[in-house]
Amino acid sequence: MSEAKRARVPRRPRPGINRDNSFFWEGLKEDKLLIQRCQTCGELRHPPGPMCPHCHSLEWDTLKACGRGTIYSYVNLHHPAVPPFANPNPIGLIELEEGTRLVAGLLDIEADEVRIGQPVEVVFYREQEDDDHAIALFRVTDKSAEAA
Repeated sequence: MSEAKRARVPRRPRPGINRDNSFFWEGLKEDKLLIQRCQTCGELRHPPGPMCPHCHSLEWDTLKACGRGTIYSYVNLHHPAVPPFANPNPIGLIELEEGTRLVAGLLDIEADEVRIGQPVEVVFYREQEDDDHAIALFRVTDKSAEAA
């Protein structure tokens, strides 16, 4: 792809990175899904923050998540259409096997095929091979699985 053509292709917006969440984005660059964990009570939290909402501790570390979970809830964003995202754009609330939830885009599935309870796994997505930024998207691992 020529440099001029690449410049015209809409790119995903970059996240707001700060000292509370930089570990998460650095982990994604290394294909690691890191979740913040309170060192006092052990509660997992996402999105990351400076203080545990349960015990108010400021001490935390990270847990490397396995990257598997299920669709807890979802929305198919129809309007407005925003390039470079699909329209409709399926977005899932993913419940990780570790017990916490996060919001992420869903890959390789039509909006009308998304179901609560479907098993998913993380995909570390980069827009370009040489990109130094990655995001966590999720792909359904068994499209026939549905919640009972």
